[in-house]
Amino acid sequence: MIQLIKIEIFKIFKRPRTYIAFAVIALIIILIQIALKFGGKEYVGLMMSGMGDSFEEIPTKVILNGYLVCFIILNLLLIHVPILVALVSGDAVAGEANMGTLRLLVSKPVSRIQLLIVKFTASVFYTLILLIWVAILALFLSILLFGVNWLGVPRELQFNVMESDDVLWRYALAFCFAAIGLICVSSLAFMLSVFSDNSIGPIVITVCVIIVFTILTQMQIPFYDKTIKPYLFTTHMLGWKGFFYVKAVDGVTQKGSIENLSAIIKSAVILIGYTVAFLGIAFWYFKRKNILS
Repeated sequence: MIQLIKIEIFKIFKRPRTYIAFAVIALIIILIQIALKFGGKEYVGLMMSGMGDSFEEIPTKVILNGYLVCFIILNLLLIHVPILVALVSGDAVAGEANMGTLRLLVSKPVSRIQLLIVKFTASVFYTLILLIWVAILALFLSILLFGVNWLGVPRELQFNVMESDDVLWRYALAFCFAAIGLICVSSLAFMLSVFSDNSIGPIVITVCVIIVFTILTQMQIPFYDKTIKPYLFTTHMLGWKGFFYVKAVDGVTQKGSIENLSAIIKSAVILIGYTVAFLGIAFWYFKRKNILS
């Protein structure tokens, strides 16, 4: 099984298009970092425009450090990374069918369930490598370029402040949570790949689902807040932000605290539930699928 997984991973990284996602992510992150390096003062001023009275003078150089830059990047980027994940997961099974090699694979002394496990494991490995790439560029490169200091996260009219030694563990958990969300998206694209004989369909459908669900998630409409949003996996993918929302007593931030840990855990459980459901459907259908190609 391990040898088969290695072969699948090799096949993924052998394709030139696999590296498109890494290049796109690097380009976006570097462009954001350049913009903040040369225009960060204006950005911080705009970000804190509703809290100007809280500071005699907004300490831009202190606020705009590597930790805040990483938070800004993740806020902009993690919505779009799932689209890049779909490029590989949506091709996992459908790509074999399109090339005419799927029938050959299922004829080998490996069960269909094992074959799917191998392919999904390879897709997850790709997803995690992509997320590690995001972490290296968004967090560590930002720290190198902007330094570190306390992290201030704006929340409507609030401003959560975390000391510099109370931040890294939050990013570690945030990236772990993001991994759960991206694996959920990967499982959706993988499930659609099982139903198709062409990789374009699963990729396009996954992208469309993400776009529509993201729009519904960001809509500030009470009707959707109560009826649709709680059931969208894109809503719960934003749970990583919860690690940066801290408890405060008399306006003083409590070090090491998380305001609503139960909500984060609930979102993680829901995302895992979606993943299990998508994979369950994929395994059920593929086991009964009549493979002609």
